[in-house]
Amino acid sequence: MKTEKNILIAFILNLVFSIFEFVGGIFTGSVAIVSDAIHDIGDAASIGISYFLEKKSKQKPDSKYTYGYVRYSVIGSVITTLILLFGSASVIFNAVHKIFNPTEINYNGMIIFAVVGAVVNFGAAYITREGDSLNQKAVNLHMLEDVLGWIVVLIGAVVMRFTDFAIIDPIMSIGVALFILINATKNLKEVLDLFLEKTPSGIDVEEIKEHICSIDGVLDAHHIHIWSMDGQSNFATMHIVTNSDAHKIKELIREELAEHGIVHATLELEAEGEHCHEKNCDIKINSNSGHHHHHHH
Repeated sequence: MKTEKNILIAFILNLVFSIFEFVGGIFTGSVAIVSDAIHDIGDAASIGISYFLEKKSKQKPDSKYTYGYVRYSVIGSVITTLILLFGSASVIFNAVHKIFNPTEINYNGMIIFAVVGAVVNFGAAYITREGDSLNQKAVNLHMLEDVLGWIVVLIGAVVMRFTDFAIIDPIMSIGVALFILINATKNLKEVLDLFLEKTPSGIDVEEIKEHICSIDGVLDAHHIHIWSMDGQSNFATMHIVTNSDAHKIKELIREELAEHGIVHATLELEAEGEHCHEKNCDIKINSNSGHHHHHHH
């Protein structure tokens, strides 16, 4: 519950603050502050979404969602990421426009805003620093990024105040936006991989197949499927050809899989020479280790 309360506090702080910031950016004429506001609105939205979806994702599996509700939390990540992508693209668009059509900036106002921004975000980062879920860590990272963003804006504002290089402002905001854009894209790719049931990163199917086939009594392993619900716990299913004691073989295989970070495995055992019903049951693995025993009927 502590995590949820923290997330709610962070959400309210962020939302109020980003509105205050938006007004401030328009008042001082600084795109860097407006771009920070977009970043923060994205953050606030993501925190709000992750608050509700985090609650939902904690539900235990039932007959409708036999795998549990973990992916709800993942969907939260998709929505946030899309908001951030859209936000940072529009910031870049505005900043480029501003490089060519510079406007008057109120430097003193900008300095005051940046100081307030850094302090408020530091406070929020301090409040939300503890918590165990992935969402929580992401939220905290956002806060620290915001603190850094504000420090950059502050330095920029001070430099502009004394040199009057107004172009520093849109350049800073493009920097912030590119940073958001790159991170959001990485995030989106990871999440899409989960939904596409891609083999989790750090897991090599060929290697696992070799390790399983080298267990005493295992003649072959095929139909290996490995996927993840949330990017943390991995699942696997496979067919094992063996003539040995089923119980012992299953124990050994589960131990082997656990070493590869696979927590939940469904194993189907077949006797040698038994007809495997799926015609194309092997993934084409280009290595010499693929002696396909089970095709010799």
